[in-house]
Amino acid sequence: MAMPACAAPALRPPLQPERGAPARTTCPRWHSRAEAELASSRPGSVAASVLAGPPRGVSRGFNSQLLLDEPLKEPSSLPGASSAPLFVLLLQGRRRRMRDLRRRWDLGSLCRALLTRGLAALGHSLKHVLGAIFSKIFGPLSSVGNMDEKSNKLLLALVMLFLFAVVVLQYVCPGTECQLLRLQAFSSPMPDPYRTEDENSARFMPHYNFSRGDLLRKVDFDIKGDDLIVFLHIQKTGGTTFGRHLVRNIQLEQPCECRVGQKKCTCHRPGKRETWLFSRFSTGWSCGLHADWTELTSCVPAVVDGKRDARLRPSRNFHYITILRDPVSRYLSEWRHVQRGATWKASLHVCDGRPPTSEELPSCYTGDDWSGCPLKEFMDCPYNLANNRQVRMLSDLTLVGCYNLSAMPEKQRNKVLLESAKSNLKHMAFFGLTEYQRKTQYLFEKTFNMNFISPFTQYNTTRASSVEISEETQKHIEGLNFLDMELYSYAKDLFLQRYQFMRQKDHQEARRKRQEQRKFLKGRFLQTHFQNQTHSQSQNPSQNQSQSPNLNANQNVTQNLIQNLIQNLTHSSSQNLSQKEDWGTLKQNPGSQKQNPDQEQSDNNTSNGTNDYIGSVEKWR
Repeated sequence: MAMPACAAPALRPPLQPERGAPARTTCPRWHSRAEAELASSRPGSVAASVLAGPPRGVSRGFNSQLLLDEPLKEPSSLPGASSAPLFVLLLQGRRRRMRDLRRRWDLGSLCRALLTRGLAALGHSLKHVLGAIFSKIFGPLSSVGNMDEKSNKLLLALVMLFLFAVVVLQYVCPGTECQLLRLQAFSSPMPDPYRTEDENSARFMPHYNFSRGDLLRKVDFDIKGDDLIVFLHIQKTGGTTFGRHLVRNIQLEQPCECRVGQKKCTCHRPGKRETWLFSRFSTGWSCGLHADWTELTSCVPAVVDGKRDARLRPSRNFHYITILRDPVSRYLSEWRHVQRGATWKASLHVCDGRPPTSEELPSCYTGDDWSGCPLKEFMDCPYNLANNRQVRMLSDLTLVGCYNLSAMPEKQRNKVLLESAKSNLKHMAFFGLTEYQRKTQYLFEKTFNMNFISPFTQYNTTRASSVEISEETQKHIEGLNFLDMELYSYAKDLFLQRYQFMRQKDHQEARRKRQEQRKFLKGRFLQTHFQNQTHSQSQNPSQNQSQSPNLNANQNVTQNLIQNLIQNLTHSSSQNLSQKEDWGTLKQNPGSQKQNPDQEQSDNNTSNGTNDYIGSVEKWR
């Protein structure tokens, strides 16, 4: 039986490494590869053609006997014969890897191999692209500075390192505000956190004229005293979120104790077992579910001091606060809440010592709740308390006969309710707007001198915003809530004016502190300078005797300058007193106040400089 020619190399004795070849290692796989490489590197060996495998594009079933029977060409006749061993080795390694891959035919291995080759190709192309970019950018510089290949490689390495750092940073800090690094500090200045949440300019045109007392809201609230903060919670205005901020997010000497699974928290004063906050999450609905202004003003004092004797009750200050919301959004949010089964049946609606009768306040539904109510049915009910709810809950209902609609004409009743709600809102210690969360936080902190731990979050997407209504329906809702629309416009104007007033006051205070700091540093510098001069003069008495006439002359000049400055100071102080006395006249005649602004500014600067200079000179003397 004839032996196939392809098996002949297997019966031959093992090939011995040539002289100077590397010694055999302990790894059998590497040793077999070394023997194959040595055998294939010999000219005319059959192993080279066998290991090479079938031609590209031919399957494993291809008959290689014909190729083995053909005579092999001499190495000298092949082009590039001098480099044939290296070329054969490279092709051999590549074909061996592909052959192993086809033999395994593992999907995971194939995917990993494809991914590795793809990344290698991507890196190679990226290298060429970056090289082209840098050649375009630094082409003129290379002609001038003769940039060599090493500098190009170094620059490419730096760029790759920067890209890698950016990718790592995105994994470490995926949020917009990173606690470790802030990329915005390198790209652009930090935006104003108190810019309006509706993406408009922070400045607006006021429509109402308010006095300084209406704009400056700063309450002397002492949590260790007897004063009390009362939160008037209107439905669907974001009051639940704000109420949680009051009990969980304020920096206090003695924080509120909130237990898991309980809505109410214990908010005691430091060193006392008495609460400083009257709200849903501290005392519960002690005056009824969502009690209004009329109920709270008559109920809170009785609940807080009801068990004490009237003579032992402390003189408390009740600071009322509340949150308002856009009437259309609030109305739609309440409708969606009623659709889910909310009724607020536990509300007492106590007014003038009694709740309303069923004739005074009829119900809009007959069942247990109004769940599944369509919007049209919700709007068509004439007794729906959702209509103008914010005005009703902020006004004094005793002025219009409570819920008795026949006590006065409807037009007069609406006017009285609106004016009462505006007056109560303006004299409240604080009120915020749902649409301006950060400004609400800022004004509360400035009003009560209490800071929150974490900033408020503005949620622009709510259940009400997801409701799509037509323009006609929106106008109908605005007509049903026309009192709330006017109240919200008034409240928004007052709120933004208070915010701008407080911000300007903060800027003025910061500017004054910077000026005082500069004056202090300047005085320290001059004081050190004079001390050094005095010390140098004391070390050179002979030189001081020769310069004594000049020193006496300088002292006389200094004394004359001080006297002139004192006269100017007294003159400027008298002018300031006269300006304070004539403030009413200047306020009535604003034109006369603006006649000489430069002179007034120069007088103020002179008086300030005189005070600083005289104080420093007196200390040095």
